[in-house]
Amino acid sequence: MLTDTSIELRSAAPSLVMRAVKWVVSRQTPVFPLDEAGFHTAMAGRKLPLDAPMPEGLRKTFAVEEREMLGQKVVTLHPKGGPGAWHMIYFHGGGFVKPMFKVHWPLVAEMVKRCGISVTVPLYPVVPEASYAAQDALADAVWADLAARHDPARIILNGDSAGGHMALALALRLIAAGGPLPGKLALFAPWLDLGLADPAIAAIEPHDVMLKIGTLRACGGMFAGGRAIDDPAVSPLYASAGALAQLPPTRIWTGRHDLFIIDSRTFLGRLRAAGVDAKLYEYEAAPHVFMAILPTREAKDALGLLAEFVAG
Repeated sequence: MLTDTSIELRSAAPSLVMRAVKWVVSRQTPVFPLDEAGFHTAMAGRKLPLDAPMPEGLRKTFAVEEREMLGQKVVTLHPKGGPGAWHMIYFHGGGFVKPMFKVHWPLVAEMVKRCGISVTVPLYPVVPEASYAAQDALADAVWADLAARHDPARIILNGDSAGGHMALALALRLIAAGGPLPGKLALFAPWLDLGLADPAIAAIEPHDVMLKIGTLRACGGMFAGGRAIDDPAVSPLYASAGALAQLPPTRIWTGRHDLFIIDSRTFLGRLRAAGVDAKLYEYEAAPHVFMAILPTREAKDALGLLAEFVAG
């Protein structure tokens, strides 16, 4: 436990499985290019990437609902026995520019099983083939549709990385609109400042096996679409205290070998100062979005905490 009881160190040393996974990842072709030039080269004239299809085996374990909204597929997994009392909208990560990864589907399935909830996954269009406005429009439409059929106070918004940004940004738009709000907010390694302005982030970069500052800044600029990087709609780290004060109970999970750990700590401080019931769970030497590495002790702990948060 750290001095600030709103920050809890859940794992003081990485598990053996986590160490092995990090070693393997460090020797594979990176998910994102390692520098700004490489990012722009990779994005220029690429073929439109496709979402990883939902494994057909999930239909045997869950009640699957598939819909189309604004021309995009929206998939919901319910427990086999029927919809859960809580319903999660989950936004996958990928820097706003990559579609649903194969590893996201087991994570979604595990959340349904561990938490006993229904989970809706919007397969949103990606930048630059689509704009941030198209992504926001789908998120807003999915929320409006679900909130019309399910008690908003029993909806939890969640997402990883850029998806964590999308979940938080949706909550802030709902606050600005003055309508019903979700009951809880869960953020897995959220990308909070697309410009990564805090100089302390540089000390984490050598330990992050997935993310690089220059690449992320280029990616964030592409997503911003001409807006200022410190616009709260682009970087929710800079949302006003008044807006933050209206957020529901919030939990954040971030590894200490993740570039986003610095901003997660800063954001937690801003939430607590605004009077929000908020807590940050940290994991020593865990990489970006470690909760998707399901066999690890760290992922099991994080999903157990998520289940407690939903049930509490």
